[in-house]
Amino acid sequence: MSKAPSLRLDRLLSNLGYGSRREVQQLIWAGLVTLDGDVIDDSDEKIAVTRDLSARMKVDGEALDPPPGLALMMNKPLGVTCSHKELGPLVYALLPERWRRREPAISTVGRLDKDTSGLLLMTDDGALLHKIISPRSNVSKRYDVTLDRPLRGDEVKLFAAGTLMLEGEDKPLLPAPMEVLSERRALVTITEGRYHQVRRMFAAVGNHVTALHRDRIGGLALPDDLKPGEYRLLNDADLGNVLEARV
Repeated sequence: MSKAPSLRLDRLLSNLGYGSRREVQQLIWAGLVTLDGDVIDDSDEKIAVTRDLSARMKVDGEALDPPPGLALMMNKPLGVTCSHKELGPLVYALLPERWRRREPAISTVGRLDKDTSGLLLMTDDGALLHKIISPRSNVSKRYDVTLDRPLRGDEVKLFAAGTLMLEGEDKPLLPAPMEVLSERRALVTITEGRYHQVRRMFAAVGNHVTALHRDRIGGLALPDDLKPGEYRLLNDADLGNVLEARV
């Protein structure tokens, strides 16, 4: 088992967004940081950054924010974007203010566009992020699709064939299983992440997506009790489910 990395206490707290190095030193010198119930008043003390650190350390009487390696799921509401570069409301504003100052920064694992809701993963672990989005991992994403017009009847066979071409592209899509729920609603599962892929798939068969909601990534489903805009930290079992291919 690899040894947990260690950081100076003031750097750890600064990286977690508690303030500048000088500001967190003031917290430490004031006796407001404890580990296993004991006050730590030396800002230079090396702290092993373990997964259970937030259960062992307190800052001003409150449990430490999750250490690096944080991963969460969010029920992304409509109207917010996953990009730092676009105007308007961002998903990051739905997180605690301190979390938005963390280093490394929390990033979305892939994106959902402004008009798509549902399951969104976020993490500060770059290796985990790239593992999930890598085509080699074959992580599936399932979407609940509402359509403008009734299905014509051949979409299930066409999407599963692995021959559908999107406009402006020269490589066919991988097979995408589809379950019909009603004449204007279906569940579609993809393993690729092409630009606006699901919307363009239905455009290719003469239809228009009026609502798009992601409800599953790999074997991880969006909980029914997680309301739009809410988030929940993921544990190792959850992450194992994410990397479980379901196609």
